[in-house]
Amino acid sequence: MSRALSGKVAVVTGGTRGGGRGIAVELGSAGATVYVTGRSTREGRSEMNRPETIEETAELVTAAGGTGIPVRVDHLEPEQVRALAERVDRDHGRLDILVNDIFGGDHLAKWNTPVWEHSLDDGLRMLRLTIDTHVITSHHLLPLLIRRPGGLVVEVTDGTAEYNAANYRINTFYDLTKTAALRLAFTQAHELREHGGTAVALSPGWLRSEAMLDIYGVTEANWRDALTEVPHFAISETPAFTGRAVVALATDPDLARWNGASLSSGGLAQIYGFTDVDGSRPDAWRYLVEVQDPGKPADVTGYR
Repeated sequence: MSRALSGKVAVVTGGTRGGGRGIAVELGSAGATVYVTGRSTREGRSEMNRPETIEETAELVTAAGGTGIPVRVDHLEPEQVRALAERVDRDHGRLDILVNDIFGGDHLAKWNTPVWEHSLDDGLRMLRLTIDTHVITSHHLLPLLIRRPGGLVVEVTDGTAEYNAANYRINTFYDLTKTAALRLAFTQAHELREHGGTAVALSPGWLRSEAMLDIYGVTEANWRDALTEVPHFAISETPAFTGRAVVALATDPDLARWNGASLSSGGLAQIYGFTDVDGSRPDAWRYLVEVQDPGKPADVTGYR
């Protein structure tokens, strides 16, 4: 499987860090050429003001065995996305995988704050960062993807359709962003079907992103030190786990069976058999429903 995507071309938007970086690198490890887009470069940071850059991600893609190509793109700007599509077309004449992982709104979300108390500007910015960016990106890049049957679109979100339908997600604005991504996958699945394409929504579990590790004051090497304060963090997973889920989908000869589906990294691991970097298969969304949300003591036995 190490070269299963050799010759394939992917665009991973929001590939600067977190799940986007994990997906890009794992696609690279499978041999793909990966365009990594985002706003944070070595020349300047996005509004999130974090140190990770698209150049670093692209270098990791290449080191993993693929070809990483960093392209600075603000996906709220249609002309920048159009230019990206034209570049991919000019360089390769095809697009096989589109991963819509743009968000960058975590710093705008106020937990458990009602809509009338939440900053309206921040809330609307969150919606634009998810809905507008994803739609603009698909509008310009899907004409490339439908040239050949078998294309894959992955709408990355937070929470499965089943979980989000029954649970309030942080605040009205954040909830809407994650619901919108689920629906975008559903609608694009309908539109891609006649072209032999597949669109899915994919949710990581509790992601050990760079930002999350910083919040808990740990690194990937000692992340378990956070369990004293946050015991349910034991179910967390690396960004590579989500990346391996995307690779499993992209290399599945029966990919179309998932068209329009809401999927999770943990759920797909049970089906495809891939593991996280530590050899485990954390099933975070089942764990949340059966252990964390009911208020049971943290115990990942049988969940990873």
